[in-house]
Amino acid sequence: MEELNLIQKVAIWALPVLFAITAHEVAHGWVALRFGDRTAMMLGRLTLNPIKHIDPIGTLLVPGLLLMLGGFLFGWAKPVPVTVQNLRHPKRDMAWVALAGPAANLLMAIIWVLFIKVGLMIGTALPWLAKPLIYMGGAGVSINVVLMALNLLPLPPLDGGRIMASLLPGPWAWRFERLEPFGFLILLGLIITGILGKILGPIVGTFERLLYLLAGV
Repeated sequence: MEELNLIQKVAIWALPVLFAITAHEVAHGWVALRFGDRTAMMLGRLTLNPIKHIDPIGTLLVPGLLLMLGGFLFGWAKPVPVTVQNLRHPKRDMAWVALAGPAANLLMAIIWVLFIKVGLMIGTALPWLAKPLIYMGGAGVSINVVLMALNLLPLPPLDGGRIMASLLPGPWAWRFERLEPFGFLILLGLIITGILGKILGPIVGTFERLLYLLAGV
């Protein structure tokens, strides 16, 4: 594959990043609705329209800077509001609501790897279409696998932290949730020190290879 300039990179990564983050948040709201919480629906957040979910810093600024710097790419959208008290079984149901986001990213990664497969199939006949499909598909696989793995870390307020809190006994869950105000600082420290990359790198690489293998690309 040829080296892309910055404008080409932005064009290739924009849609995969927007849809990865949007699908992640909508999945949370959709599953919450299934378990009795209508908050996201009433606020108009159960839509795949990225404009409804864009966070200027997490969706645009941070991914853009990381893309230019060629570093670890991630981002976030405006969190879909979930009123835990509205869930029929708050402690148990919240685990499923949290898991829905990473599950949506896994599904999106599968869809994007199929884009790569289609691009390879039509490469000779329609090279002008095949190349964008392959590049965009690769970007889609990468960003979705990264978001899935990142959000499954057992650190509040990440989805993995919500799942962990749902699994822990009451007193332990309460103590664990008290880490939430410091969660972003801990995550930032893991990124700066390179520890996060060492943790997620093998996981992301394994999932990507598995997806490519299953799709036969």
